Amino acid sequence: MPKSDLYERDFYGWTRQQAALLRAGSLVSADIENIAEEIESMGRSERRELVNRLVVLILHLLKWRFQPGLRGNGWRLSIEEQRCRLADHMGDNPSLKFQLDRAIAEAHRLACIGAERETGLPRITFPPLCAWSFDQMMDATFWPDEKGIEGG
Repeated sequence: MPKSDLYERDFYGWTRQQAALLRAGSLVSADIENIAEEIESMGRSERRELVNRLVVLILHLLKWRFQPGLRGNGWRLSIEEQRCRLADHMGDNPSLKFQLDRAIAEAHRLACIGAERETGLPRITFPPLCAWSFDQMMDATFWPDEKGIEGG
């Protein structure tokens, strides 16, 4: 059977087969092209996870900042949870730090859409660029106040 046939028909079976071939040192028999594609895909997934976690964190920080009268335990806990999850994710994938600026920009754009939907406030309410650095957002003592950038 051609190398890619199993890849197309039974991905799980293909992964098991390829792992066994690699462990046996049988690179000639391994489906190198698809293995390389899958490794790249895993890297893209890790980056998407970073952006998704940042979206949730920024969304809740925006809601915290722009709806101070609605601050509650749920938002606080969501912010704390995302900080923990992001710290773990960055610990597992330290080279993602080189993607942070772009990831924050992407996440902020999506978080603003979510903030408009969830708060009912017009999009113009929210800053066009993220007002906070990654280090600020991750700081357990940082809670945006009415000025939007200071801890509170």
